[in-house]
Amino acid sequence: MTYEPTLQSLNAHPVPTWYDDAKFGIFIHWGLYSVPAFASRFGTIGEVFRDRYDTAVAETPYTEWYCNAIKVPESESAKHHREVWHDAPYQDFRDPFLKGLDQWNPRDWAQTFAASGARYVVLVTKHHDGYCLWPSQVKNPNQAGWTTERDIVGELAGAVRAKGMRFGVYYSGGIGWTFNPAPLRTLGNFVGSTPAGPYPAYADAQLRELIERYRPSVVWNDISWPTTLQTELDLYAHYYNTVTDAVVNDRWMPVTWQSRLMRLAPVQRIFDYLAKRYLKKNPVQGITPPAPPHCDFRTPEYTTFATAQAKKWEATRGMSFSFGYNARDTEADFIGIESLVTSFIDTVSKNGNLLLNVGPRGVDARIPDPQLARLKGFGAWMAENGEGITGTRPWTRAEGVTGDGTQVRYTCKPDAAHAKTLYAFVLGRPDALEFLLEGADLPAIGRAVHLSTGCEIALRKMDNGIVLKLPQPLLPSPAHGFGLELEQPSP
Repeated sequence: MTYEPTLQSLNAHPVPTWYDDAKFGIFIHWGLYSVPAFASRFGTIGEVFRDRYDTAVAETPYTEWYCNAIKVPESESAKHHREVWHDAPYQDFRDPFLKGLDQWNPRDWAQTFAASGARYVVLVTKHHDGYCLWPSQVKNPNQAGWTTERDIVGELAGAVRAKGMRFGVYYSGGIGWTFNPAPLRTLGNFVGSTPAGPYPAYADAQLRELIERYRPSVVWNDISWPTTLQTELDLYAHYYNTVTDAVVNDRWMPVTWQSRLMRLAPVQRIFDYLAKRYLKKNPVQGITPPAPPHCDFRTPEYTTFATAQAKKWEATRGMSFSFGYNARDTEADFIGIESLVTSFIDTVSKNGNLLLNVGPRGVDARIPDPQLARLKGFGAWMAENGEGITGTRPWTRAEGVTGDGTQVRYTCKPDAAHAKTLYAFVLGRPDALEFLLEGADLPAIGRAVHLSTGCEIALRKMDNGIVLKLPQPLLPSPAHGFGLELEQPSP
């Protein structure tokens, strides 16, 4: 099918089956900011905007925003930069980052990601600081040579694809600090900082270059898009017509008259007054971007949707409060493997994927041990339970409980014979050998299997659900999956 640059044509683009089946992908934030590896520690990004709004953009837990944070003198990052780096230009982090590449082996990364159960990998190719991880031929008019000579994007794409995974690119379209270097403190400053002038053409040309060179299966834009809607639609049509398995996210709000007004300082002050009051009264856990005119999937950040969504979505988060590597992180700052797995199951049951971030070190290109441990633990769980995750779809309801109130999540999968298997994930470990999956709507089940061990489970249908009887106590696990094969009617 050939796509035209119209909303009618582009909104007919189906979500590729591979993406709907995948469920789990790896995000990689890695760049010059991974050398200083520093950010303020005032809690989650939602807590920072609630409690420290006037300087929140410079005091988020995101180390990848270090280039801006050091421009705000009262921020912790600026103080750290003065004391440790003696106010050196941000550009000075380029040489140690490039030296660290001497130790980088993209094949090792790809092996680690594949073993975690990931089906796709999305690399940050250019973040807000504008530094490009590929030898771009689109010249930055404000920062000469602001690219790597080594083709990091190409090497990782090859390694990832060699392991049978899809490869995608992240691009910061809405923010470009080499084009608009003004210090950003508030959300109003941030929203109004999308560069104009030569930047829209620059961003369009670079993203087209990424599409032509690497044929990415995912184009993951961030913040917004700096062109008008029609130019954006032209880009989508080019991408879909170039890459047959293409998918785009939702962070593509185009330039409008309202966004142009946000560039004005008085309008930003009004916005900040209203936003500050709202966030005090209505604290948010993370970020859910507004829906643009066109996208294939939504991307809540450090939060999830509470109910099953008709629109495909992807929860994205780091393993700690930051995406980029933070040298100050301790074990207590990282999400536990149990919470990671149970949140993932909840996301999948509600039509979502998980894009879990890895933040490698800048000085030696190593993935830190706490992150490796979580990838390993996640991979071990997926190796035993992935049948009920990969390739599944939401059931008629996502949630349930056992007789003792333990939370349950459901997925389902049609098999080759057009029968269906229902999967029930008990989020925890049942205390008794016999327990009830509550729900009068549960169908007649012909056979039940414990996914992790392969043991067949005795069952009986009740008016208020299905009772499963275990042959022996279950071992500790973040969640236990059960495959429930629907009873087939007699011919």
